[in-house]
Amino acid sequence: MAYNMKHAVDPRKMIMEEVGDLSTIEIFNNQILVAIYIRPEKTSGGIILANQTRDEDKWQGKMGLVLKKGPSAFVDESQNWFNGIDVAVGDWVFFRPSDGWGLEVNGVLCRLLDDTVIRGRTPSPDMIW
Repeated sequence: MAYNMKHAVDPRKMIMEEVGDLSTIEIFNNQILVAIYIRPEKTSGGIILANQTRDEDKWQGKMGLVLKKGPSAFVDESQNWFNGIDVAVGDWVFFRPSDGWGLEVNGVLCRLLDDTVIRGRTPSPDMIW
């Protein structure tokens, strides 16, 4: 169940500040580096999520913030696969958690994904769980 979460700070801004400078990290081929979205403790309606529930976001979270892209990510010469679809750094995307390689970048939980396993984009990370 998706909740409208109460954010003290914009989650996009918070993740970008936490991950810091990524200029020396190179992402190859069609890979996308995303930071895993971990919900805050409280919903906008005042429901407090248990730590155990929030910890599941680390392993089962389906939302991520695009941090970097490889040079051939979302490039398709035939225009049949992506049909003009692309994602940009700062976009919220969703995916199947098992499709990515989990890693930490500057202490931020991330996944490295093939461009083809990103299933969609949303304006808010709280829209999907």
